[in-house]
Amino acid sequence: MLLVDSLEASGGEIAEKDESRGGCFCNLFCTPFYWLKMLANETHWSLVFGVVTVYGVSQGIGGAFSRVGTDYYMKDVQKVQPSESQIYQGIISIPWLVKPIWGLLTDVLPVIGYRRRPYFIFAGLLGVVSMLLLSLHENLHLAFAILSLTAGSAGVAIADVTLDALVAQNSNTHPLLAPDLRSLCTLSSSIGALLGYSISGVFVHLIGSKGVFGLLTIPAGLVLLVGILVDEPAMLNFDYRQVNKKFIDAGKTMWTTLKFPDVWRPCLYMYLSFALSVNIHEGTFYWYTDSKGGPSFSQEMVGFIFAVGSVGSLLAAIIYQNVLKDYPFRDLLFWSQLLLGLSGMLELIVVMRLNLKMGIPDYVLIVIDECVFRLVINLKWLPLLVLSLRLCPPGIEGTFFAVLMSIDNLGVLTSSWGGGILLHLLNVTRTNFDNLWLAIIIRSILRITPLCLIFLVPGGDPKASLLPSEIRNEDPDDENIELVSLVPSVDSK
Repeated sequence: MLLVDSLEASGGEIAEKDESRGGCFCNLFCTPFYWLKMLANETHWSLVFGVVTVYGVSQGIGGAFSRVGTDYYMKDVQKVQPSESQIYQGIISIPWLVKPIWGLLTDVLPVIGYRRRPYFIFAGLLGVVSMLLLSLHENLHLAFAILSLTAGSAGVAIADVTLDALVAQNSNTHPLLAPDLRSLCTLSSSIGALLGYSISGVFVHLIGSKGVFGLLTIPAGLVLLVGILVDEPAMLNFDYRQVNKKFIDAGKTMWTTLKFPDVWRPCLYMYLSFALSVNIHEGTFYWYTDSKGGPSFSQEMVGFIFAVGSVGSLLAAIIYQNVLKDYPFRDLLFWSQLLLGLSGMLELIVVMRLNLKMGIPDYVLIVIDECVFRLVINLKWLPLLVLSLRLCPPGIEGTFFAVLMSIDNLGVLTSSWGGGILLHLLNVTRTNFDNLWLAIIIRSILRITPLCLIFLVPGGDPKASLLPSEIRNEDPDDENIELVSLVPSVDSK
């Protein structure tokens, strides 16, 4: 669908130049194997292998295994309280806050003459070592466990940014294939997550959370293989004296852009809307796996619940692409934020056991809740992605976009830590869930509060440029700032 839309939007000019090729593209898109073969022939097979590996295997399947495995590892192996687990989950996500640094490094700092290959190899090695440590050590101290999980998260983040840069680079050299490459990234991530969540609970049940960490060395090893196989010419006689100047020039341009009200106001909303939507996932996870106070869901059921959530994410992408993409940002964010607050009521019904009085099993309502939550959160996330693209100044689009994504991730981190504090204050522990219902009500109210800040988001035509003319008319010297787009997939953190 993305390919068809992009071809239609390109107008008759492309059709006049290569009418037969446009029809061939549509046919290839309908046949996945031929479509992949076309992309491999037009770019290089290592790029297609890299996208499927990094997005589909590492982030999709690996991300699903990591999430379920980490939840059970914290609960059953380290035996921490839900509030503590919530804080630790935030720490593990910190490498995603510094995506601009990874982006700048891979763009302006080659290693042994290569800009991409060494970073893939480093990311793969980091993941392999950290996962092996978690899986093989019998009594790993909590601090070292958190450090290893954070290192594994850093490996995934570095591979993500490096692959994004490689995709953007090929999108610039093959502009007609840009929608295809983005579609491949999104499809790989979504299908990988759906598959990963479907089987993750089974593996946790069979081999335990530490065994799952051992399996995660496979995606990390494949990322390392991408670094070895990637098609990249060596940069001979690179002048490393330019690196410092490129960093300084990029920093100046970003700071100048952020000072404009039309830019910092939406950025402030992005941060606050995520930060105020506090995350109490660990509290609810401990409850619905508890054998006394909760429904005592098995590992397989937990994986199934998350898999259904991935279906909700896919539905959100389809709905936004086909129905909502032309609506104003302010309208979409208003309704998605409101629905996000109301969606928490489904969870409240289950925790208060009202569903049993109505004859509705726990798993039915929790599956619906997870699907609705993922649908709504992605309907909020997608317009924020497009809004972020509209705020990027010419010449440093990629790095500035990564900065905006880091602002969002900082909001998510604040949300996770805020949820941990809330669970601690309400004394929600491994065995005490008496106040979990109150935590859900407070969370739902806080999710709605960003509606008071919706005026910070620009209204009007979402396709119109949002940057001030002072920035829009600037044309940075490409010799000083050689940056490429680092646009993540919809499901990236």
